[in-house]
Amino acid sequence: MRRLGLFSALAFLLFARAHGQPSLTCKDGRCEKIIYGTAPAVSRLKINAHGPVTFQKSTARNLTYVVKVSISARSEAAARRALEHFAIRLHSEGPWTVISAPGGPALSAISIKAPALAGLSVLSTDGGVDASGVDGPVEVNTGAGGLTLDRIRGDCTLTTGGGNVNIGEINGSVRCTTGAGHISVRKVQGEAVLETQGGDISIRQAGGAVQANTGGGGVRVGTAGGSVSASSGGGEIVVEKAAGVVTIKNMAGPVQVASARGVRCESASGGVSLTNIAGPMRVQTSMGSIVANLFGSQLADSYLATGAGDIIVWIPSNVGVTIRAQNNMADTLRRIVSDYRELQSQIRGSRVVAEGAVNGGGPVLQLTAMGGTISIKRQ
Repeated sequence: MRRLGLFSALAFLLFARAHGQPSLTCKDGRCEKIIYGTAPAVSRLKINAHGPVTFQKSTARNLTYVVKVSISARSEAAARRALEHFAIRLHSEGPWTVISAPGGPALSAISIKAPALAGLSVLSTDGGVDASGVDGPVEVNTGAGGLTLDRIRGDCTLTTGGGNVNIGEINGSVRCTTGAGHISVRKVQGEAVLETQGGDISIRQAGGAVQANTGGGGVRVGTAGGSVSASSGGGEIVVEKAAGVVTIKNMAGPVQVASARGVRCESASGGVSLTNIAGPMRVQTSMGSIVANLFGSQLADSYLATGAGDIIVWIPSNVGVTIRAQNNMADTLRRIVSDYRELQSQIRGSRVVAEGAVNGGGPVLQLTAMGGTISIKRQ
């Protein structure tokens, strides 16, 4: 088997070199060299580049590549000399076949089409990466440039120094980091870990847990098959449905959770809206109102607090809960308003309080406000 592997690698190198067809054109001191190549199909491909990279799955038997190399110089002759000896290097590293473009002042754009790959790795000093149709894991690391991936049948590890990231369908997990730019994900079979220093994060569907962190921008999660952890330096955070607990930290911006197994939320500034929470709620915002609709909820002991804003709780007739509400501004009994006779406001020192069982009682829901109004409404 080892001899067969060495023979296949050697055949690949010989075949690829024999079929290179370079062409060179120059204009106004800028020269461009285009290298065409064909080689036998490979299992795992590693690309070392100094510019953008494109990979597409093809139905052909062989691997084909096109490399466009360009360079600007003081004169056309100098540009020609710089590109005359430029060549693509092909070699083997264990189970990997490696295609490398030389570094230096030249910028190279690599485009590859190949039959099914069991793995793809791309390393580029500078340039975007577009890959689709890989039947295995994908690893991308580029100094700068946007990333686009779709129809990947394996885990993805993606890193770019700066650029937008667009992900279609991944049959595995995703770990993605960009220095600056938006991250958009349509569907991930496993978990998703997404991070950007500045930009929005959007994921429509994940089969596992989701972790989304942005230095400044919004976060939107459609459906997550596990827990959700999201943080933002400033922007709206929306979680539509999570099969686990949702944990949120937001410096500035509203928060909305439509369905989850529990919520832990800390917000420096922004309102919080909660619906259909089947578990404990621990919510605190320094500035902003909190609205909690207990429709469809299966509560555990919970706590909602705001430093400046209102708290509004909607309670359906089939949800039993024990309310303990206090407003630390006692200028009027109207600081706590209730649709239930069981809850009567009282002034105790510097606070207005209301305590009692609603719909027969149940888990304790503690409500705390520094100002504004606490409203407990019948739904």
